[in-house]
Amino acid sequence: MLRLTDALAAGPVVLDGGLGTLLEERGNDLSSSLWSARLLLDEPGEIRAAHEAFFAAGARVAITASYQVSYEALEAEGLDAPTVDLLLMRSVALARRARADTGHDHDAWVAASVGPYGATLADGSEYTGDYGLTTAELREWHRPRLQSLAGAGPDVLAIETIPSLDEVAAIAAELRGLGVPAWLSVTIAGDRLRTGESLAEAFAIADAADEIVAVGVNCCDAVDVEAALTLARSVTDKPLVAYPNSGEVWDADDRSWSGHGGELAGQVGGWLAAGARLVGGCCRVGPAQIHDVAEAVAAGAPGRQG
Repeated sequence: MLRLTDALAAGPVVLDGGLGTLLEERGNDLSSSLWSARLLLDEPGEIRAAHEAFFAAGARVAITASYQVSYEALEAEGLDAPTVDLLLMRSVALARRARADTGHDHDAWVAASVGPYGATLADGSEYTGDYGLTTAELREWHRPRLQSLAGAGPDVLAIETIPSLDEVAAIAAELRGLGVPAWLSVTIAGDRLRTGESLAEAFAIADAADEIVAVGVNCCDAVDVEAALTLARSVTDKPLVAYPNSGEVWDADDRSWSGHGGELAGQVGGWLAAGARLVGGCCRVGPAQIHDVAEAVAAGAPGRQG
């Protein structure tokens, strides 16, 4: 099977959309602090079916349901660390099974999701980066989950929705020696990280890490993507990543979305021109929108995927 890095050298690859969004649309209750991690315990077939729906829509990368899995949250539910490791491995296995069941073993990839520290708090702090933790503390916190996911054998680690320079630096350091390539995607507001820190500095940290094979943005407003990618291209020659939200706004207190989603496919051409090679959607982006994104990629990208 072609390595993802080789595929990116040949042309853009379509990511999936918001896994949690689709799981909710399928009637699953994700209102607990465990979010989709609960389904890894109780309804793993639902996760596999959601991956299959995105593959059928044209996605060629499945991002696993491990984004919000943490040892602390699951241990509070009575699960010990070895059981959490098994759930992290299950998240990769479910995506791999969905890939096989949809006939894409030779032209699709599994990305093990590594969300930020704030995501596991379920209080919206991934959108502020205001954790009060040092880089060393963040390294220690991320280390066991990164090791467990790397050991599960994904094609790539999806380091996503990272809001601060400290967390970018912590993860870049912990990726050394893991033996699995990763993309690193930050979340932004306008032209800066969610903390207000320099976006260019975040991209520079990622550029210096050999294990990071692509950099970009996710879980942000689509209107901010093209400028962020242009900035990234001035810092790094690595392939770029873009998977914004639908345009709706998340209220962490009410745990609800408001506003109206936009149309992503019409912006894909600009992202590709700016250097994007991994393109998809994040929160509130379902299979129908990913289908449109895949068609836009197929129509507008030389060396495009089949």
